[in-house]
Amino acid sequence: MAALEQACFTLPWSAAQCKAAFDQPAFMAFGCFRAHDLVAYISVYHTSDELEILNVAVTPRERRKRIGRRLLTLVLQIAHELGISKLLLEVQERNYAARNLYEKCGFMRVGARPRYYQDSGEDALLYMYELRDMSEC
Repeated sequence: MAALEQACFTLPWSAAQCKAAFDQPAFMAFGCFRAHDLVAYISVYHTSDELEILNVAVTPRERRKRIGRRLLTLVLQIAHELGISKLLLEVQERNYAARNLYEKCGFMRVGARPRYYQDSGEDALLYMYELRDMSEC
């Protein structure tokens, strides 16, 4: 997971951070493998009635193959089964591919955190998905 973080993000989680996440009872992660290699994953933090999507990572050579969409759909289905009322996430303002995916899947932009990202000074955009009538993205 840490290797995939390095390949996908400018501020990746370290191996220690990845391990620590799995030690948290509210943390869940779902992965996609090719042979024995992790090529994509989505991680979430579960509270009583919300899921916060922490990371969606797809290795560069596997992008544009709808893997991220499938992982996001899986999390929406799990949230629905758990009776979760809403999902939250944040995304870098210039991550247009991710924003496009989230918006196509029904996430609505609800706010921003100015200059949130340390490496770029970029804003974090906040998105929310309310689970009423679940539709696949």
